[in-house]
Amino acid sequence: MHLMTSFKPAAVLSAFLLLLPASPIFAQDKPMDRLITVSATGYASAEPDRARISTGVAADAATAREALSANSEAMKAVIAGLKESGIDAKDIQTSMFNVEPRYTHPRDGTAPVIDGYRVSNQVEIVVRDLASLGGLLDKLVTLGANQMHGLAFEVSEADTLKDSARKEAVANARRRAELLAGAAGAEVGDVVTITEEVQFDGPRPMAMRASVAKEAAPIESGTATLEARVTVTWRLK
Repeated sequence: MHLMTSFKPAAVLSAFLLLLPASPIFAQDKPMDRLITVSATGYASAEPDRARISTGVAADAATAREALSANSEAMKAVIAGLKESGIDAKDIQTSMFNVEPRYTHPRDGTAPVIDGYRVSNQVEIVVRDLASLGGLLDKLVTLGANQMHGLAFEVSEADTLKDSARKEAVANARRRAELLAGAAGAEVGDVVTITEEVQFDGPRPMAMRASVAKEAAPIESGTATLEARVTVTWRLK
């Protein structure tokens, strides 16, 4: 005897639906925030009240020992002269010391040959009396300094001055964002992110030769201007 089994389509469909997870059939995407991003710059200026100099002596000789002796003698005179000129010991710091061979390159294409050595010694100096700067540069040359790798004017309260530039940069960014948003029929809302670009103003290189005139070098400190640049993102309302 054969048993006949029949399935109703409705029953099969009901069983299939019961196996489906209890989740919405149609996913609803979250609306994206409307944002505006603006970059702006702020400036703050003040008269410099100190200078930073990188200077030193390079001495050449047939042997490394002779070059070192010549360099040491000249550097001792330079450092002593700086202190006699009123530069505090804490404002004089060795920044580089180097001993290297000098080579000649034969015309016949053979390997270079050592024909001597150079010893270089550099110090970084902070000058707090800008009125004495020109005379000090002249004295450095007279004492034997034959290298000048940088002269930069600074403001001692640079951090406070830079904060003023930062505030101006953010205010300029806000003003520009409101202008653009208003033109598009929107309003500026809450801040999402603020990013500041880090900048470094290094010393300006200067050439220095022993043939400088005996009178004080003309130096103008001008005005120090600090710059801050920010990028700000706001939500739009």
